[in-house]
Amino acid sequence: MTIADVATAAGVSRATVSRVMNGRATVDPEISARVRQAAADLSYRPSNVARSLSLGRTNTVALVVPDLGNPVFQQILRGVTSAAAPAGYRVLVADTAEDPTEEAAIALEARLRCDALVLVSPRMPAAELALLVPDVSPVVLVNRELPHPGEAAVPSLVVDYADAAAQVLEHLLSLGHRRVAYLAGPPGSASDALRRTGLRRVLDRTPDLELVELPAGPDIAAGHAAVDEVLTARPTAVVAFNDLVAFGLLAGLNEAGVAVPKDMSVAGFDDIDLARYATPSLTTVAVPQAELGRHAWKELSALIDDSAPASRTTRFEPRLEVRATTGPVPRQVARARVAPPAEPAGTVVVESAGAGLADQPVPREVRWAPDGEAVVLRAGDLRLARYQQGDRIPAVHAPRSYLHPVHTLAGVPLTDAGPVDHRHHYGASMAVADVNGTSYWGGRTFVADVGPTLLPNHGRQVSHALAVDPVEQHLLHDGVRWHDEQGVPQLEEDRRLDAWILDDESWVLDWRSTLRAERGALVIGSPATNGRPGAGYGGFFWRLRTAASTSVLSAHGRGEESAHGSTSPWVAFVQEHPSHTTTLLLVQQGETVPWFLRASEYPGAGPALAWDAPRTVPAGGTLETGARAVLVDRGLDLDEAAALADRVR
Repeated sequence: MTIADVATAAGVSRATVSRVMNGRATVDPEISARVRQAAADLSYRPSNVARSLSLGRTNTVALVVPDLGNPVFQQILRGVTSAAAPAGYRVLVADTAEDPTEEAAIALEARLRCDALVLVSPRMPAAELALLVPDVSPVVLVNRELPHPGEAAVPSLVVDYADAAAQVLEHLLSLGHRRVAYLAGPPGSASDALRRTGLRRVLDRTPDLELVELPAGPDIAAGHAAVDEVLTARPTAVVAFNDLVAFGLLAGLNEAGVAVPKDMSVAGFDDIDLARYATPSLTTVAVPQAELGRHAWKELSALIDDSAPASRTTRFEPRLEVRATTGPVPRQVARARVAPPAEPAGTVVVESAGAGLADQPVPREVRWAPDGEAVVLRAGDLRLARYQQGDRIPAVHAPRSYLHPVHTLAGVPLTDAGPVDHRHHYGASMAVADVNGTSYWGGRTFVADVGPTLLPNHGRQVSHALAVDPVEQHLLHDGVRWHDEQGVPQLEEDRRLDAWILDDESWVLDWRSTLRAERGALVIGSPATNGRPGAGYGGFFWRLRTAASTSVLSAHGRGEESAHGSTSPWVAFVQEHPSHTTTLLLVQQGETVPWFLRASEYPGAGPALAWDAPRTVPAGGTLETGARAVLVDRGLDLDEAAALADRVR
């Protein structure tokens, strides 16, 4: 059916039908109703092509990207699409396949089919981009600026990738890495140039840092193909152009038998969705991808409607997300690099991965203070511990608040988070394998007659009353609500973390938790109560980093076998590090329960709430648990550990 058929049926002219279909208010309401009824009876639909010709507008915009297979560009597309839809606009997509020689032609062709253009991460040279922009206006640039922005009012949305690269490299430096490789992106990438700028800034102020730049590309295949060059360059850490390149490298390193992060650390950029859920989860820099798309539409719509003056440059700040692919410099490298002389008495030693201050007296006062999304324990300029909310922990790991990293006064980290052997271990935390069938431990659940099985039974601990004591700032209080796998609140926890300096070589961290069965009785179990002997883990648990050597002490003697399952009032881990030896002493308060302890498989320990039999907390009842930790910057022998435990108990 055509507009002429509708006009004949309604007894009006074609011009009148056109005005009605275009929503003009100049048509008599009675005539308008007659025309619409005729159109409905004839199943007439206006031609969008004809409408566009009449109005001079298509109500579409185009998005030109280098590679639509890249999740970053997909998220930018999603942001543009969702923001444009309420205004009645649709989005066309053009993929240039990372070919800078074809970008200008593709952009011009796309612009001919729509009202405006979003040009994302163009790879073409700056001079060519400057010539193109007037021909495709109105246009918004994403991840690119004109070489001389004063020449044209073109909105540009730019991520501060220089700062992002500096954040990544500073993070690796804090872990002791001094030889780092950068897997570069496409030659024409402006964001790659910004990354290099940020890396060089850190390089210029770090004399002992070596930075090796290796060619790669923008995708998984490029990262995988770079493995041989990376291994030949022998870095201890690699910064990849983006997360896709990092994933390719991780796959290649795995095939080559290189453990990440034990043998080599890897970091990426962008924080695509898979970065968080990969195994191991990827350390990366988060970029507001969808927000870039939404803001691009905001700028573009203002240009289309001429409703506001064009912006120039809008900058977006990235955020470092530290996950499981970065860790301390490999022990053998640190050992070769550090040959510490004998230190005079009373000197505080700084390990290469540490956060202490050499040759400075240890401050006696400690205090908790907010630091971004976490709360940090400080003694003067020393950062001793970081209490994190854990809201980014994957659901399968039972999200929970945790302490990590926790350092000695000399800066040696004595916690680990997301290690290769057990991804669901997070520093020092309350982790219970079975509360009324819900796992707050993470990972697999032991099922009788079946074995370890991955079940959809992971709960979540949510902090809702985190506060530093206003008077005694060495005290941190937290109200924690435990939700089962259905999101239903199961129990309440009152948590208190206290800290103090003991002497120039040791300090104390006291974790006290009161579990309250306000919503009914609690039955706390463990793999041991389900039939796995010796696996009575669950409760307050401290996961240490691996070290050159680890030995265990307890009131029952030396060795893991003597401590595991014992009711010793204390246990101690003595570890050899590149700079010196440390001791972590864990002390129970009040009535002791059996220790769950590992040293040979991995170092970690905690008082077991359900060692060989379930523990029941009646409705309305409470359960007290926790431990007192002493972090010492030297190795203790059996008698010294026992005396120190008595001193702090």
